[in-house]
Amino acid sequence: MKLLNTMAFGAIMGVGALALTVSNASARIVCNDEGDCWHVPNVYTYPPAVRLDIHPDGWRWRDGDRFTWREHEGRGFWRGGRWEGF
Repeated sequence: MKLLNTMAFGAIMGVGALALTVSNASARIVCNDEGDCWHVPNVYTYPPAVRLDIHPDGWRWRDGDRFTWREHEGRGFWRGGRWEGF
């Protein structure tokens, strides 16, 4: 019985670890045409007039590119140096 409990506990821990990995897979990096980039935890639908590039979470700019990290809480985007929530 103890072996069964140990195996059940291991299975639950494995499923929990997998769930954490899957939930982080949806993270993205978003950059505007002004060079501001920020992380987003979810895939959002941005207003059509906003010109953004959406990259996978592991994306990095190349040497010589001019980007700046500008993190912000909440749902929105950077435009003209200001955070615009939506």
